[in-house]
Amino acid sequence: MPENSTLLTEYGWNATLSETFDALLVNSPDTEPGRVIRVDRGQCDVAVATGTVRALSGSNALCTGDWVAVSKVTRANTTPANTTPANTTPVNTTSETETPSVTSILPRSSSIVRSAASGKSEGQILAANVDTVVITTASDGDVDLGRIERLLALAWESGATPVVALTKTDAAPDISAVLAEVSAVAPGATVLAVSAETSEGMDILDAVLDGTVAILGPSGAGKSTLANALLGDTAASCVLETGRVRAGDGKGRHTTVTRELIPFSGGRTLIDTPGLRGVGMWNAGEGIDKTFPEIEELISACRFSDCAHNSEPGCAVVGALERGDIDERRLRSYRKLQRENAWNAARSDARLQAERTREIKVLSRRIKDHYRGRRQ
Repeated sequence: MPENSTLLTEYGWNATLSETFDALLVNSPDTEPGRVIRVDRGQCDVAVATGTVRALSGSNALCTGDWVAVSKVTRANTTPANTTPANTTPVNTTSETETPSVTSILPRSSSIVRSAASGKSEGQILAANVDTVVITTASDGDVDLGRIERLLALAWESGATPVVALTKTDAAPDISAVLAEVSAVAPGATVLAVSAETSEGMDILDAVLDGTVAILGPSGAGKSTLANALLGDTAASCVLETGRVRAGDGKGRHTTVTRELIPFSGGRTLIDTPGLRGVGMWNAGEGIDKTFPEIEELISACRFSDCAHNSEPGCAVVGALERGDIDERRLRSYRKLQRENAWNAARSDARLQAERTREIKVLSRRIKDHYRGRRQ
């Protein structure tokens, strides 16, 4: 491990990562390991062994939670890690004019990916190297089961362990009914009812969280309030801004505008994310299967391997629906996510094919220009 690695250890550095870093960068003595705390406009805040530095992202597609190699710069009075107030930019008070830069990214153990909010045919990584995904939904109003299923599919696909947290239970009219309803659509995931205001269920939630924890959910679900409660004493120096929902429509305001990595008790780290308006599927086939295991089990019993599960003879899915063995809403949700995932995959394939075609055309023109020049 690096010398004076105490601060980096707070962000999850361990012997396995040290071995990976040494193996990948054996010929790069002028770099050191770090973890990306926040990314914005071609730069990022990176936690290294001696503190926090502001570094250039370069051509690397970084996201919060990435483990990276950073070019070394002699530092003096470097801002200590985790002492910068939230929503402000850490100042790198080095004695050098040179700005460190990220030279490479260590392999990701997991990544939460959705289809790009811009509509581009590519995925957007929300967080990297996440161990636990907390999916939040407010229990004091209408609970969107379809959104929970979407987020579960993303969480399962990432390789992290999903936990569903029903927040604001102190204001819920019938939390038992909500808990049962959500548990029914989240097989295999831990579902908890919590209140950051009264601390109800917070001890149980804290106990099931492990490693790097990412909190996902729509605006108004209480993500930042929940994060502050989990951070406890840590939050005194980096309080996450919170806000009430709008009175007119009950929707939340976007108080968190960036993804930020913060260490907290037990050697864990937490990523609070902005509210997600859209959660598109991106290469999430396995995640969808894990979210709907009862439907996947039925599919294996269909008569035809290419069954579309609509009206084909011998379709086990349709048969189960007619008998009332599966919920019609849940089947519609499954079909919707599968169609969306397939459509985004097709768009990505079309984009890759277009890029290959352009590369071939450019190469062809160069070859023609080369031979044309030889004939002259």
